[in-house]
Amino acid sequence: MPGQAHSISKTGKAHLDKRVFFISLLTVLLVSILMTSFPEIAADYAQRSMKWITRHFGWFYLLAGTMPLIFCGWLAFGRYGQIKFGELEEAPEYSTISWVGMMFTASMGASLIAWGFAEPIFYIETPPLGILPNSTEAFEWAHVYPIFHWGFTPWAIYCLPTIPIAYMLFIHKTASLKISDSCEALLPSKKHSLSWTILDIFVVLGVVGGVATSLGFGVPLVTSLAVKLLGVEDNLTTNIWVIVTWTALFGTSAYLGLKRGIKLLADINIGLMFLVMAFILIAGPTLYLLDITTNSIGLFFSNFLRMTFWTDPIEKGGFPEAWTIFYWAWWIAYAPMMGLFFARISRGRTIRNVVLGIIGFGSLGTFLFLSLAGGYVLYLQGNGLLDAAQIMRTQGMAPLVAEVIGQLPSPTLILTIITVLSVIFYATTFDSAAYILASICTRELPSHEEPGRLNRVAWALGLGTMAIGLMAAGGFETVKAMTVVSSLPIIPVVFMMCSTLITWLHKDFPQLSSLPVIVKQSAPRG
Repeated sequence: MPGQAHSISKTGKAHLDKRVFFISLLTVLLVSILMTSFPEIAADYAQRSMKWITRHFGWFYLLAGTMPLIFCGWLAFGRYGQIKFGELEEAPEYSTISWVGMMFTASMGASLIAWGFAEPIFYIETPPLGILPNSTEAFEWAHVYPIFHWGFTPWAIYCLPTIPIAYMLFIHKTASLKISDSCEALLPSKKHSLSWTILDIFVVLGVVGGVATSLGFGVPLVTSLAVKLLGVEDNLTTNIWVIVTWTALFGTSAYLGLKRGIKLLADINIGLMFLVMAFILIAGPTLYLLDITTNSIGLFFSNFLRMTFWTDPIEKGGFPEAWTIFYWAWWIAYAPMMGLFFARISRGRTIRNVVLGIIGFGSLGTFLFLSLAGGYVLYLQGNGLLDAAQIMRTQGMAPLVAEVIGQLPSPTLILTIITVLSVIFYATTFDSAAYILASICTRELPSHEEPGRLNRVAWALGLGTMAIGLMAAGGFETVKAMTVVSSLPIIPVVFMMCSTLITWLHKDFPQLSSLPVIVKQSAPRG
């Protein structure tokens, strides 16, 4: 009965995949305890693991970051682009604005704020491509590289798993949000066997690692903003209170569910973000921002392939490993989660619409914000209005962001807005993560239902616990290392999803018409 199914889904008890849930959650809690109890050992292990991975597989990460762009382009502009995720006359489940808003806030979040103001300063001091530090050329490329690292490639990486998962949900109508179901062509035929379970556990741990990285960067940011705004002390206690507040906020949102919680926060955040961007452009050095953005457009497109494949094989200065490979690893660790979330909200759209919407709108949003935020901090540094590089060296990234924002007119007002924006940004990212982690840990989950509330809240608490562990292990490099280590097992999983999708497309659509929209016909009943 429909009512009975709904009540079962709400509790989450009947459909909970106990093996995936308990093994994954206990592993997360164990790792968190170990990082808290032995922070120096944890930091050393994480950093040595990162060095080994980037040294031996750095080239592979750069190639793995390129493949999604090619594959997604083939899907969008090839013969399968008009296939629709849903029925022929079915309208999209969410408006385009809400759809884009949920994708953007869930994926980039406040990390974009932190890195948008801080990342260019790193590149001035340690520029890429053999450029002299603090030179005019270093300033130009310091504006370009954040756009590259947050642009087409990450959104294509997110888009790659979205298509097979959406295909699984809305064309095959699979009652599940498990990554293993989207890899079925390369897995044993017996569903939920050991290999299926292991794959889902790896995905869960990879997602937790990627999300924990965002928390590791986000907590110091929000703490620094609060210190600047409220005058409280910047210490471990303040950081823990930020984590607790966050966990309560995104735990509540996860409890309320997709439409009442996540969508509402996303809609609020998109409005606040456009307000912040307009304020920076109008109240800041408008002409300088327009000039450097135009210049960066030319540098970006004329050097895209060079930046994509640059391994620094001769000088071996470490830039690709420290930045480009780290970023690709971060996006890859996030990819299954984003694929599941993006797919869940993409019902009623075609493959072409989904691909172009994710890569197009996503890249445009990051380009606009990074151009303004990065341009503003470079203006302050270049004109001697703020020694951002010195603040970075002596205090770190998060205090720098607070100081840069404080240079804008009406600093109290803009600090308040950006603090609220950051808190909600991270809340939308993490309640989306809790929602998806709970979905992977649910055995049967029809597309119109949500995972159990207790399941969602448990993962919200698990993410908060992992964040505290990372804070204890401490350090910028430790957080980055966590990302790279978490991403490695995800790469073969994404390749398996693509292979399964190709198998499905050839089997389900051996012949395609020239119609603008095509849906899969149900098999005739005998």
